[in-house]
Formats: sequence, C-alpha cells, structure tokens
Amino acid sequence: MHKSHRPNHIFADDTPYFITGAIYKKRPLLSNESLKQQLLEFFQGYFAKHNWELHHWVILDNHYHILGKSRIGKDLINIMRNVHRLMAYKVLDQTDCQKPVWWNYWDYCPRDERDYMIRLNYLLNNPVKHRYVNSLYDYPYSSFHESLTLQGKEPLRRQFRDHPEYRTLILREAYNDDF
Repeated sequence: MHKSHRPNHIFADDTPYFITGAIYKKRPLLSNESLKQQLLEFFQGYFAKHNWELHHWVILDNHYHILGKSRIGKDLINIMRNVHRLMAYKVLDQTDCQKPVWWNYWDYCPRDERDYMIRLNYLLNNPVKHRYVNSLYDYPYSSFHESLTLQGKEPLRRQFRDHPEYRTLILREAYNDDF
C-alpha cells in the first residue's frame, strides 16, 4: 500500500505554529546564500500579507523551521502553497535539480509556553545539531542573532538551560514521513 506524504494540517486562529518544510530526497538545494535569503523574504512577505507573525526561523540546506503565530489558521494553506511554489521556481532556475523541489511541510501547535520554548530552542540549535557550525554565533541563516540582540546573552543562555528538552526532541509530526 502506498503511503501518502500529505500530513494532516492544523487550522487554528490566533495560535502559535511550528512549521517544518523539507526538500525532496533531502537534497541540499538551499545551500546557496541567495536562495536562503529569498525563502526568508517569501515567508516574511506572505506572513505579513495574511497578518501572521513570524517570530523565529532557521533555514538549512535541505529544510527549514519556523515559529510564528496565526491570525486565521486556514491561511496556512495559501501561505505554504505560495512560498513553496515561488521558491520552487527560484530553485529550479538557480540549480540543475529535477522536480519536485519540495517534499512537504508539517505543522505543530505548541501546547503551552514550555512546549513553545522547547521548539524554539530546537529551531535555534538546528545548525549545531546538523553540524553546520559548532556555535550558533557562526550561523547567519536563523533568527538567533535577532534573539541575541533583543534578549541579550544571559537571558538566551538561561532559555537554553531552562528548556534542555530540545536536545532530545523528536518532531513527531514528521517522524514517520520518509522524505
């Protein structure tokens, strides 16, 4: 039996969202700096267009994570469809890859502040987890630097210390989806 790679999506208004998107077959199609920047700009633009808040983000070579807040939950479909569609055109134009570009995206709504903070730490730590860098200070394609500027070093250290579960977090929403 063929397993569909279309996960169920959550449509909740005025709710925090943790979104993960992945490139088909984990190819490093976003390794180009300008493609990472374009993906961020598409998210910023479409979140703004739909009055969603973009709180945190990280873009790696074959996937991304975003934390934000919905206004109207059903707008998630249009945001993701447009971002992935436009980004696919850019990737196809700037690389020699074959279609499809994207495998899918998964969304999760953190249950409470603790759950949100664990997901936030997971997102921010992703470049270290995947061994892009040894220090978060060295990875430019995430909101870590914005968090550092807004919060300061000590509050950010405390955030990681107070919510260490990010180290063992398994993204259940995408766990069984072999992209």
